[in-house]
Amino acid sequence: MKKTLARWAVDVWYKDAFLGILLLPFAYIFSDVVRFRRFLYRHGILKSQTLPVPVIVIGNITVGGTGKTPLIIWLAELLKNAGYKPGIISRGYGGQSETWPQIVTENSDVSKVGDEALLIAKQTQLPVVVGPSRVAAAKKLLDKFDCNVVLSDDGLQHYKLNRDIEIAVIDGERRFGNGYCLPAGPLREPIERLNSVDFIVVNGNKYEDNEFSMQLVGDTVINLSTGELKPLQAFRGIACHALAGIGNPERFFKLLESAGLSCTTHSFPDHYQFGRDDIEFGDNKPVLMTEKDAVKCCTNFAGENHWYVPVQAVPEPVFGQQILDLLLKIQTQTI
Repeated sequence: MKKTLARWAVDVWYKDAFLGILLLPFAYIFSDVVRFRRFLYRHGILKSQTLPVPVIVIGNITVGGTGKTPLIIWLAELLKNAGYKPGIISRGYGGQSETWPQIVTENSDVSKVGDEALLIAKQTQLPVVVGPSRVAAAKKLLDKFDCNVVLSDDGLQHYKLNRDIEIAVIDGERRFGNGYCLPAGPLREPIERLNSVDFIVVNGNKYEDNEFSMQLVGDTVINLSTGELKPLQAFRGIACHALAGIGNPERFFKLLESAGLSCTTHSFPDHYQFGRDDIEFGDNKPVLMTEKDAVKCCTNFAGENHWYVPVQAVPEPVFGQQILDLLLKIQTQTI
């Protein structure tokens, strides 16, 4: 049922303009509510909390994946190399913990803390805290760990937490779909919201002068059961299955296609909780998946025919330098 609804929504937002138009009255109501809520925070009627360290928010204005997680991992590495001590907070979407906030380590239960948070903790080896309240998560992060900058995953609309730098990530292929707010379109906030962020990063090719391009690259595969590494091109000429439970599965499938692979593709909703039957196809052909999907499968029911393809974000070089310059300026102003 969830898979059917997800496909229907994608069709409405990105393919079938007529259905989107029918839902426009609801979209106008949604966008008015969003603007009014932001007005209340901007004028102090609803209160935001400020942390004693700089906060960098990485988010998007559309529903679905845009490539935020690889960018956060890249940004964490950039800050570490520049001498900062970053920590990361996230919603922990998909996590079913009974208590929040939760500290995430590489050995955390993915069902408790969520797939993206676990992936970030594994990749960065940095302090990660998740919870529905970004404020509570940030306070626990600073209480338990020695951090001097906080990265907030997907917190662009979480105005209870003040932020010093905002980064909006855009899917370079799908952009904003039909341009409508929910439920008629994929927008969480009107497109005008981008006028107030500090940086716009496009996952793919940029269209505007104020955007920075970012590419996701991956040319190796890792076996979920044995840890064996192979070059991605080793699967050329072999009939494979490819599955993805991410915001835009087609992006992963196109990565495999561009490497010369021929795969039968299987799309699942973002943050899908896989069962054994979802990744077994009865033919023992290799099954390739994203790393975010792999963290939900590797310790449970993956076999030697299951592989994942890690990807890394590669933004244009000037983006990283501008982030560091702005962060230094903010710190100088607060001294």
